[in-house]
Amino acid sequence: MTARFSMCCMRRHGFAVRLAGCFVSVIVATVFVGLAPEANMIWVANGVLLAYLLLAPRRRWPAYIAAAFAAQFSGGLLVGHHGIISGLLLTFLNVAESLISALLLRRRSSELPDFTSPAYIVRFIAFGVFAGPVIAGAADTCLSPLWHTSSPLWQTPSPAAEFLEWVAADALGACVATPAFVAIFRARFHQSLFSYKHWAHLLPVLACSVAAFCQAWLPLPFLLYPLLVLVLLRLGLGWAALATLFVAGVASSFTVRGQGPFAPSGLVSAMESALLLQVFIAGAMVMLYGISVVLESRRATERRLQQVAALHHLVMENSRDVIIIADFDGNRNFVSAAGAEWGGWFKEDLIEHSSLELVHPDDRQNVASTLLALRSGKDGALVECRVRKRDESYVWVEASLRTIRDPVTHLPTGILNSVREITERKLAEQRLADAYRAVEELAITDVLTGLANRRHFEQCLANEWRRGLRERMPLSLLLIDADLFKTFNDTYGHLRGDHCLKQIAQAAQDVIARPGDLVARFGGEEFAVILPNTSSSGALQMAHEICRVMRDRQIPHSLNPLGVVTVSVGCATLIPQLGQPAVCLVDSADKALYQAKRKGRNQACDYEAPESAVVAESDKLIEIRSA
Repeated sequence: MTARFSMCCMRRHGFAVRLAGCFVSVIVATVFVGLAPEANMIWVANGVLLAYLLLAPRRRWPAYIAAAFAAQFSGGLLVGHHGIISGLLLTFLNVAESLISALLLRRRSSELPDFTSPAYIVRFIAFGVFAGPVIAGAADTCLSPLWHTSSPLWQTPSPAAEFLEWVAADALGACVATPAFVAIFRARFHQSLFSYKHWAHLLPVLACSVAAFCQAWLPLPFLLYPLLVLVLLRLGLGWAALATLFVAGVASSFTVRGQGPFAPSGLVSAMESALLLQVFIAGAMVMLYGISVVLESRRATERRLQQVAALHHLVMENSRDVIIIADFDGNRNFVSAAGAEWGGWFKEDLIEHSSLELVHPDDRQNVASTLLALRSGKDGALVECRVRKRDESYVWVEASLRTIRDPVTHLPTGILNSVREITERKLAEQRLADAYRAVEELAITDVLTGLANRRHFEQCLANEWRRGLRERMPLSLLLIDADLFKTFNDTYGHLRGDHCLKQIAQAAQDVIARPGDLVARFGGEEFAVILPNTSSSGALQMAHEICRVMRDRQIPHSLNPLGVVTVSVGCATLIPQLGQPAVCLVDSADKALYQAKRKGRNQACDYEAPESAVVAESDKLIEIRSA
């Protein structure tokens, strides 16, 4: 009920409530120290004002400064340690100290304090804890004669002592009070201000502080450090600083009364006692700041890792590629959801199957060798294979494999596999390859007869000529010409002429049976046959057989003396010689064809060249190789 009422008041009269809170907090802190000046070991008032200035918009600063000025001046008048002039000067220095620190810390109006940031904590210590108190302390040292005029000379502190006392008390106050009040003024902290859970951690610290400083025979103060750390871990730096502020208040109260382990004694002066207490409180805050920085760095790292992990998971789950993480034994640790789109598998099914189990049997050896290469240290590989779908059909996939390495030893520990279906691409590649082969076939094939065309003939003749030159083997060539074909064409027409050419091509193919031989259309009614590693006698025998087969086809030709279509064949056989072109073989076969025509057609003639000794040698080599 109290918390709800407080929240309602804050929403309706937020600025007025905060302004009143600033006035009350500052005047209480001022009066607390003023009632026991010897307890001025930690000056909280400036830290409270600094917290307000760090959180408030700059347009509100004059109001908070005026409230703090009025509170400190009124508190000083209540305790009556200074006159009006000296009180005004001291109050001005205190307020100016907080303003200087706020200006240095809040370079932009939109910049708010963040005591969870290590960089901001460093800036706060530099500007808020040291720079502001040092500047104000120097001014106080210069003006201190104005408020020590009534004190005897031996009771007036030295300028150095005056400066150190100011800096130590104000720095410690800013160090403890500012983060505590910043946390109090933040909305989430305010909502938990009336939480029993939070006070359940704070009250034990307060009770232990009383127990530690109400007696001197047991050194208990340093046992408060673990309790402060516990508050830090459970509630954050703001509550831990507030707990430290309570410890400082309890310790100061007992110490100025001569009680507790830090109380003045015969061996310890009042100044040394105050210094010990300040060191104790400063040590607690240094510890809390250090732990807070470490914890926040760890939390920031965890947040970044969680963000990166969430982003990676989002990318993998929404990728159209299937992402698989597996070890080298094929055991899968992670499979993205995309596998169900083209494979029909559930994620659980894919995790249960090993890496090679779904691969097509014909592709497993290739995939296994790739995995072995990755296991041996290769960084990555790209492999194409067929993978079985849930309906037992197969799809082509492209797997981009990357080696996962141990971050410490850099040894391969697993595989990151990005799988993409490429069935459509493979089909397109197959269609393209088929089309290319068809075009290539058309480029080397005679359209009418289906034989190799003149271009393909010349290419094959050049290849066989080079091979014969290299292996010292004979190469034979047959040139076939239809007898009296022009008269046949004129008599029976071009369609019958085309049919006749097809019959001649078929007759040559029926005789020539070896895979290495080539039958081609040489041009018009002429055909050529390349016979690698064939002797002149063997070539001539083939030529006679072609003539016979063509006669047996009994294609009518009224102007031919035999009454049917016949052919003449010229044969030539050479062993390729260095510096001799392949066209020599064509010329020789052409001359032999001319001889067959001159002798009456319907026959085969072998070219009788001066190089007959070479041809005889080739026949002898053939016989030796065949034996």
